[in-house]
This record gives sequence, structure tokens and C-alpha cells, in this order.
Amino acid sequence: MSKILNVTQLGKTYASGNKTLTVLEDVSFSIDTGETFAIVGPSGSGKTTLLGLCAGLDQTDQGTVHLCGVALNELNEDERALLRNREVGFIFQNFQLLPTLTALENVAVPLELQGQKNTHGIAAELLEKVGLQDRKHHYPSQLSGGEQQRVALARAFSSTPSILFADEPTGNLDSETGQKVVELLFDLNKEAGTTLVIVTHDMELAQKTQRILKLKGGKVVTEENQKL
Repeated sequence: MSKILNVTQLGKTYASGNKTLTVLEDVSFSIDTGETFAIVGPSGSGKTTLLGLCAGLDQTDQGTVHLCGVALNELNEDERALLRNREVGFIFQNFQLLPTLTALENVAVPLELQGQKNTHGIAAELLEKVGLQDRKHHYPSQLSGGEQQRVALARAFSSTPSILFADEPTGNLDSETGQKVVELLFDLNKEAGTTLVIVTHDMELAQKTQRILKLKGGKVVTEENQKL
């Protein structure tokens, strides 16, 4: 099984006044292509920072990240953006839909960035998969939180990413709505064969993945294999 993500001795610090704040220290792990993987830990443990470094949204201070066989620290910002556009999908806690675009247009954006044809046709099919075919011409402000996150799911899978990063995907949803979104996420992921990396404080969600990495104080505490 090939490795889609290799993280080696990763470190990240920030200047805080005249002090240096260590957010991540000596973090190493790897993820197989097609695997489902959770990063868990208490608030402030470095989970979201780690996700940003793995996805090339930020640069490391120490260590290396290889994503899809490419060393991210050897790329400039534009090159990292191109790699993300080609290989990476995102789902965020606060949905991050474009407010001036309809659900259909939001889902079509990654396809248009990739120069695909029939973008609205593909987007409409994906919205049907997440049960929103009747809401495709609605704007985010006209949709509930659960509906917005389902649009975000459809958008994330629209560009057929090699790897999908989900940062607290149910964090802004009630438990029942969150459960439906999680089921959709795993169903779509299984169908697409995408590698899925979830950052969450919700152990019930984490236990649906094949492996769990636990962080505390910016360090790896344990790594567990799940018997799924």
C-alpha cells in the first residue's frame, strides 16, 4: 500500500510577545492511500495546526511533510496551491461556502478551477447524492447548518481529491444532523476511494476511522489501529 501522506519529526512554533510558543513537537506518522484516519486531542493540542501543515496551508518550522509524493517544504506558496487544487479536498467546521453563490455554484467552483467541462451537471449530480437536489438554487443564507455542510461535502468531493481533510466537520451541528453528515461523509468517501483525514474532539466520530492519532500538548501520545 503506497503512502499518500508522510509526516516526519514535524515541529511548529509561534512567537508570542517575547516568548516562543511550541504548538507541535516531533510529530511523525504516515497514512496509506485510501485509509481513514482521525487526529484527536483536547482543545489547544495542535490538531488544526497539524492539519494545516499536512495540507500545505502553512509551512513547517522543523521536519518534513510529503503529500502525494511531493515534499511540501520544497514548494513555494503558488506551487502548494496548485497541488492542493489538484489533489486535496477540505471540509471545515464553519462550512466556508461562498455567500454570493448558490449551492450549485459553490459545488461547481473546484471543477471550474480545474478547467472541467459540464461543471453544473456534475455539481447537480453530487447535490442529488447528498439529498439537496431541490435546494441547488438556494444561497447559503437560505440553508440550515446541516444543509450547508452537505453542500460543503458535495463541493469537497466534486474535484475527486486524492485526500480529504475534514476539520471538526460536525462541530457546528446538533447531534442528529451531525450523525447524518457523518454517514454521508463516509458513504461518499467509500464510493470515491478517497483518503480521509478527520480532525475532531469527538471520539465517537474518530472511532469510525481505521486509525486514531492522539495529540496532547503538541506531541503524539498514542496511535491506535481500529478493528473495523
